[in-house]
Amino acid sequence: MKNEKEILLTLLKSKVFYVALAMLAGLFILDALGLKIGVAAVSGETSLGVSALSSAGFQFVSMLKIVPPIFLMIGLLDIWVPKETMIRFMGEKSGLVGIFIAFFIGAMSAGPLVAAFPVAQIMLKKGARYSNVLFFLSIWASAKLPILFFQATALGVKYTVVTNITLITVYLVGTLLIEKALSVQDKALIYSLAEQG
Repeated sequence: MKNEKEILLTLLKSKVFYVALAMLAGLFILDALGLKIGVAAVSGETSLGVSALSSAGFQFVSMLKIVPPIFLMIGLLDIWVPKETMIRFMGEKSGLVGIFIAFFIGAMSAGPLVAAFPVAQIMLKKGARYSNVLFFLSIWASAKLPILFFQATALGVKYTVVTNITLITVYLVGTLLIEKALSVQDKALIYSLAEQG
């Protein structure tokens, strides 16, 4: 296992770390200057093009707030979690522990599903079981805590509980069936593609 000094040196050599820090710093500087990119005073007489451009700018800034923390999470996961640890807790023989960890990480996540794919790639690269990675992606897509809170307040607690228990059951069974349907060669190809990055 790497010691703290080696981990820090590896982190400082990572390009992703510096890109994420630069994006965060730029966003904080713009915010401190009071520049609200993409947020325009939209009146009833604003053209459709100006409204679309304003909305696109707002979405761009929203993504800037999500992407750097995801980059940092990916970098830290890649550096701090040794392959042996990932295999032990989420690998082929992890059982219920691997499923629970995949559920926990997916449910506690933030951001759009597109941000989950680099995390899933790191999991595969570190030796996580394929069904656990699919389960993680499924939970990230539909059973994140913010989504659950919204469902509970907008649609009711009973609906939220029934829907999500059904979804989790279907996801769990589906990911296990998908993994069983893949041949050894298919899985080897998936893992080798994850290694290539």
